[in-house]
Amino acid sequence: MKYAWLALLPVSVMAQEPIEIIEVTGEGETLVLPSEEPVEGVFGLSDALQEIPRSATMISRSLMDQAAINDLHDIARFAPNSFAAAGFGNPSLPSMRGQLGELFEAGMRRQAGNNGLGVPMSFNSIEGIAVVKGAPPVMLGTTQRVGGFVNLLPKKALTDKERSRVRGEWGQWSQYRLQLDHNEVLKRDKHGLRVSAEFVDHDSFYDYTSTRSDDVFVAYRFTPNSRTEWDIGLEYYDVEWTDNAGINRPTQALIDDNLYITGQGVQPNGSTVPSAYAVVSPTGQVEIDRSRVLTDPADINNAKTTLVHSTFQQQWSDALIFVNRTYYQYLEREGINQNSFVEIIDGAHTFENRAELHINDRSIVGINLRINDVLGYSQFSTEADLPTDLTGPISNRRIPLTAAQQAQLVELRPGLFVSPGTNYDNDGDGVGDYILSDTTDSLSQQWGLFAQHELALTERWQVTAGARLDYYDVTAKDPLPPAGFEGAEDSYNDWLSAVSLSSQYQLSTAVMVYASAYESDSTSNSMAGGTVLNANQVIDSQNFATENTLYEIGIKIAPVNSRWYTDVVVFDQTRSLRNRDGSNSGIATQGVEAQWNYRNENGFWATLAASYLDAHYDNSAAFQDTRQVADLFDNSRPDIINGTGVGAPNFAAFAASNQRLQGVPEVQASAVAGWQLTPQWSVGGDLSYTQSYPLDYLQTVMIRDQYMLNLNATYQITAQLSARLDVFNATDEENWSPVFEGGYFGSTLAFPSLPRHAQLTVDYRF
Repeated sequence: MKYAWLALLPVSVMAQEPIEIIEVTGEGETLVLPSEEPVEGVFGLSDALQEIPRSATMISRSLMDQAAINDLHDIARFAPNSFAAAGFGNPSLPSMRGQLGELFEAGMRRQAGNNGLGVPMSFNSIEGIAVVKGAPPVMLGTTQRVGGFVNLLPKKALTDKERSRVRGEWGQWSQYRLQLDHNEVLKRDKHGLRVSAEFVDHDSFYDYTSTRSDDVFVAYRFTPNSRTEWDIGLEYYDVEWTDNAGINRPTQALIDDNLYITGQGVQPNGSTVPSAYAVVSPTGQVEIDRSRVLTDPADINNAKTTLVHSTFQQQWSDALIFVNRTYYQYLEREGINQNSFVEIIDGAHTFENRAELHINDRSIVGINLRINDVLGYSQFSTEADLPTDLTGPISNRRIPLTAAQQAQLVELRPGLFVSPGTNYDNDGDGVGDYILSDTTDSLSQQWGLFAQHELALTERWQVTAGARLDYYDVTAKDPLPPAGFEGAEDSYNDWLSAVSLSSQYQLSTAVMVYASAYESDSTSNSMAGGTVLNANQVIDSQNFATENTLYEIGIKIAPVNSRWYTDVVVFDQTRSLRNRDGSNSGIATQGVEAQWNYRNENGFWATLAASYLDAHYDNSAAFQDTRQVADLFDNSRPDIINGTGVGAPNFAAFAASNQRLQGVPEVQASAVAGWQLTPQWSVGGDLSYTQSYPLDYLQTVMIRDQYMLNLNATYQITAQLSARLDVFNATDEENWSPVFEGGYFGSTLAFPSLPRHAQLTVDYRF
């Protein structure tokens, strides 16, 4: 097992004197920088960042506390090219290199939302975060999203030390969080039990927005002898939250000056209920309060999930280590919004088991089984955001379904209509008569075999090759066919493959260079990882034929007996983007990423991250809710906007092109730093920057250059007790971001950042 400080040293010098780690005064955790934390269970058992031939960043629990990381958006403070859209205010997936990434925990892929529209996360059970760019290595398996991935490291019980922690947070807008964490040694060096609980009660700056959650995590560790370890974790999470779509009608005047065009949209039939091809005759332009967002007090969003993780490791001999990882998750979700959006997961079970044999610390072979069983209902085809005048009454936002729309859907409960799981022809004209979304009852089994081997060609030169083959078998059926029809059902099976090759060369004891190539097939799934039937009542084979490639070269520098680390990576990657309607668009990216970590003997530390990203469609079609925001308006007020009068939403489809991907900045930079001024006082902060970028496909609206500054100060009251004050957005910037990866709502919605606000944290360890 490698220790944290070994991550600063190349393999050839690990026997030399370790780098000094500076501890802060008191009972707090030792501060561990990204380059000082081993990457566990991703490329092997445990690898120092210096050894990995891929772009990666480790965020320890201590750094999560120092930088106030509470959700997946916050990883951008440390990891280059990880700028994220707002995710409707509740991100459930990371974003990397301009697209959604995958989410793992303890090396196993978690259930997550459909295109980021998932369940908010709790970090109560998490001890650290590994951020890796590009598709997961062959050991982790083929996935839907390949821009990159985050591997969450769950807390483990200790068998050698009892400790407890109580942490309370009080923030503006009546935001409260309480965390309790206790480790009990049941039998020294044999059995340990850890219990962690979190209670969140957050109101919000945004109208009609809140989060209430309870999370309980129990970890057990069993070490019967020096060769055997068994860690088990059980988590239960219950959350109620608000889907926050931000502010609609994002003209350049809104982005620059918070100026909002008023007037309710009118359908072609004269109705003022928001619907397709509505047109607004502008009634004026007003400065809108940034808290006035597309939410509704009658919306329902709640979820309950249970997760189980088990990692069993046993050393069979000096050359052989066996690892078995098991994961199970059960999820229920109910999302019923007044704008006619519905997503109900009536039960999603995911089970995965992976057996790994590690040979001489150079070879890995294994077998994997993943089962996913999803029953869910959805309806998102009649929602319409642009026609709503946010400055008017709440009734402006609500979309009651017409009798004609109800006839194209199926009644799940009295008064609640959702899409059937596929299309049916009522009148025999050969055309389906129903509105489709992601309703499905699907069961998939994925069997995988994988192998990876490191070959030392010389003392300095090493080549690593990996391969994986997965057999994917899936059945999908319509759980809610219209009256008079038998539910359609189909099955499909396919082989998915992945291959990787990397070469790394130790130029000196301090400098390693590498080149990596990766190619894989991946799937395109719907909510909770389910598979849907298409309009022809079959599983689309294209859902299993998405090809992804990655080429990456980099240099990593970790001078011996120095307190800094840096790496620079150049990459070329092609991958797919799942569109809101279930189709896929090809995306090509090229870019550069760099990070630098430093600490000195005087208690100062800093991390810097910077990236350049050229992301564009790969001769591929693109889709957007509305072609441009001007389509919503007629031209009756050219002094406000030159409207086209086309109407919106108009579900625009753009021909295949190499257009720049909207909603993603080309340049991103961030810095995080801290300084122990005295044994009692420490200060810190982080600064992030994103270059101007287009919000919509046609680049009619631009998000300007933006930065965000957060500051903090901590006072160590006693060895056990500390108090910290955070000031977020200290300069009160009025920043914006997209609400949805891939730009589908680029001409429809923009998400306003929180204004300057403060938070007090009291931490007691004993």
